Amino acid sequence: MNSVQRIVIVGGGAGGISMAASLLKRDASLNVTIIEPSDKHYYQAGFTLVGGGCFSPDSAIREAAKIMPRGVRWLKAAVSELRPEHNSLLLDNGGQVNYDYLVICPGLQLNWAGIEGLEETLGRNGVSSNYLLPYARYTWQCLQNMKSGRALFTQPPMPIKCAGAPQKAMYLSAHHWEKNNQLNDIDIEFHTATPAIFGVAAFVPTLEKYIDRYNVDLNFQSTLLAVDGSAKTARFKQGDGEVVKEFDFIHVVPPQIAPDFIRTSELADDAGWLAVQPDTLRHVKYENVYGVGDVINAPNAKTAAAVRKQVPVVADNLMASIAGQSLVAAYNGYGACPLVVEKGKVVLAEFGYGGKLLPSLPLDGTKASRFGWIFKRYMLPGIYWDLMLKGREVMAKPDSLAPLE
Repeated sequence: MNSVQRIVIVGGGAGGISMAASLLKRDASLNVTIIEPSDKHYYQAGFTLVGGGCFSPDSAIREAAKIMPRGVRWLKAAVSELRPEHNSLLLDNGGQVNYDYLVICPGLQLNWAGIEGLEETLGRNGVSSNYLLPYARYTWQCLQNMKSGRALFTQPPMPIKCAGAPQKAMYLSAHHWEKNNQLNDIDIEFHTATPAIFGVAAFVPTLEKYIDRYNVDLNFQSTLLAVDGSAKTARFKQGDGEVVKEFDFIHVVPPQIAPDFIRTSELADDAGWLAVQPDTLRHVKYENVYGVGDVINAPNAKTAAAVRKQVPVVADNLMASIAGQSLVAAYNGYGACPLVVEKGKVVLAEFGYGGKLLPSLPLDGTKASRFGWIFKRYMLPGIYWDLMLKGREVMAKPDSLAPLE
């Protein structure tokens, strides 16, 4: 029966590749198609380290063809329209794909145009962002060239992927300048649209120590509106007014939204994200549609670590659906954000729904540790490429779904 069930996966990033691999580990006869337009696959968790001069850019890229699971059909195209009422979708090349089950995991969209003037100056004039690999390279160039002046680091309104990345860029920059005896000559400001430095209170005290150590000027509920690269100015919304700041270097994190084909579909919630049940990750209306990764509206941190835990949940539930059984697995909101606070130390933040701490290792993740750095810098890339993307679900067993009363 399974071989005739057409499973279509939208997206060939961390979610899509690991999803396909996990399904085929369960049943190699499954008919699995991945729709992904890019011929490159990126280890996005390494981008921040590239921006801090701690990771080779080439190590963050692989050919998509080389990581596609064996037995998968790859359609090198983009989705233009979802038609869940017809169990089909349309492609940008005019094609139509029909499915029995659909798993949606295209990631999110970086809305560079959401900040006035950003697209015109990004990658020059001291304006950078670690959210794309070429600009992460430019960040590192800027850090090395900067000896004095003002450095601004920004964080847009939530949700964004890897909510710790905006401040990780700041900590690595500050540590670089500290090591080179330049920190006293550089004024660092962090502008975040959020009301706190981090959404889970247990990790805040350690982060505040580094804020003090690097003498960072914290600006809460401060949202970047515009950048003028040639004038070296940035305009922020603060409270009921606006302020303009001069800069020598600015690290910008763009606002982030769901892809257009999600936001315009009936699968989206009012905010444009894929509407799923937060435990089963099945769509709230269409029982043959599931979601994984940054595109879903579940209230979890949008990280690759979350994907690693979500994939087995969807795989188990989808297999149960195919067999005509009740859903069996539940996602607890797990996400992890290894907060790199200096080159050599990391706050290994692991938490689930409601900010509940969910440490997977016997150490105090609320403190900065050398082990956290070794785990982030040296172990996680291997876990990503050699375990997660190959369907090897190490330490990723899902919770059992509580039966309905």
